[in-house]
Amino acid sequence: VQLQASGGGLVQAGGSLRLSCAASGRIFNINAMGWHRQAPGVQRELVAIITYDGNTDYADSVKGRFTISRDNAKNTVYLQMNNLKPEDTAVYYCNQNIQTSRWSYSSDYWGQGTQVTVSS
Repeated sequence: VQLQASGGGLVQAGGSLRLSCAASGRIFNINAMGWHRQAPGVQRELVAIITYDGNTDYADSVKGRFTISRDNAKNTVYLQMNNLKPEDTAVYYCNQNIQTSRWSYSSDYWGQGTQVTVSS
């Protein structure tokens, strides 16, 4: 299983970006999907998470600005980021909890990380 993230970049404060993360390979079922971020010198933190049936939760710092969504047919999770702030600057990592067969337990898989830089 591989996760491919895309959509990062440089944006001015107040701008928007949309991140995508597609899973490929041997996939039977995907449970929760999420986005984390890590800024230099800071511990990685959970930004947003979405369950298989669409329940979501967000870090307090991004509530009202970020929206997580998923397309189960495409094994893809999205993160729409609006009204970006300089403090949102970080490497963003996607995460999916994937079951590779009917008879296996699920495991967490991670994307390669995509840089988001917000200038003031």
